[in-house]
Amino acid sequence: MARNRQNKLREAIPIPPPAPLPDPEVIDVEAILNEYLSGDTDLIVVLGPTASGKTRYAVDLAHRLGNCEILSADSRQVYRDMTIGTGKDLDEYRDVPYHLIDIVPAGTRFDLYQWQEAFEKAYKDIRERGRIPILCGGTGLYIEAATRGYSLPQVPPDEELRAELEQYDIQELIERLAELGPLPGEGVLQSKRRVIRALEVAMYEKDHSVQKSDFLPKKPYYIGTLVNREERNARIDARLDARLQGGLIEEVKGLLESGIRPEDLMYYGLEYKFVTQHVLGILSYEEMRSLLSNAIHQFAKRQMTWFRGMEKDGIRIHWTNV
Repeated sequence: MARNRQNKLREAIPIPPPAPLPDPEVIDVEAILNEYLSGDTDLIVVLGPTASGKTRYAVDLAHRLGNCEILSADSRQVYRDMTIGTGKDLDEYRDVPYHLIDIVPAGTRFDLYQWQEAFEKAYKDIRERGRIPILCGGTGLYIEAATRGYSLPQVPPDEELRAELEQYDIQELIERLAELGPLPGEGVLQSKRRVIRALEVAMYEKDHSVQKSDFLPKKPYYIGTLVNREERNARIDARLDARLQGGLIEEVKGLLESGIRPEDLMYYGLEYKFVTQHVLGILSYEEMRSLLSNAIHQFAKRQMTWFRGMEKDGIRIHWTNV
């Protein structure tokens, strides 16, 4: 019985084969501006997997449209002093104002509910000043929270519970989550950190009245930055080497020396997980570099899977070569 249940749960999070890339379009910037000015669009979204050139594209688009400001849809760029590992590349923004970057201290936890509230505040401010908001990033869950009016629960973090749940593998956690109600979407189920947060919320809601966010869906125009897998992986590897040589290891050492616990830094994943293990002597440089490269390749693949899933849900993404 338990095995049958486990098999059913595994079927809930299938790992799909690589999907063919979407056909690229030529983006009509004047038409986008006209849609925005007419009220048919109230937010422009530039999305794409890591290393697809979306920030550069968003900045160029902001200059072509004029009067724009950019909101970051990156779950890690909110943290101060985590610059190289999160790829903030602030010089790329040039003279375009940006938001939702460097807004909370490193070592803290800034959840989706908090990010959604911060987004709404910045978005309304940009609109009220007569400027055009461009949301740019690769965190699909955050993009959907901003654009589709997700009602999110305000549940405080429970560090003891998180430490307890961290001892279980993701499949066991999903089984526990299934006992508390319907399973969330595939994007959540592929991340142990997000499954733990979903469990934390579900368990809290059993015994407490929970306040939820209440923001209206937007009318976005989605643009996806398209790059083939071989080129994307080559960019990822070249960028990783540049960051490792450009101070990423020193950045992680500095964060640890500032008093951030290794487990808290590794919580942020990818660069901070593997470089922290290297700094602690758990991984050699070669092991760290190899594991991190593979993890970022897989992360980019999951990002594209999420975006194609958005399209299956009826969202039109205008993919373009960059």
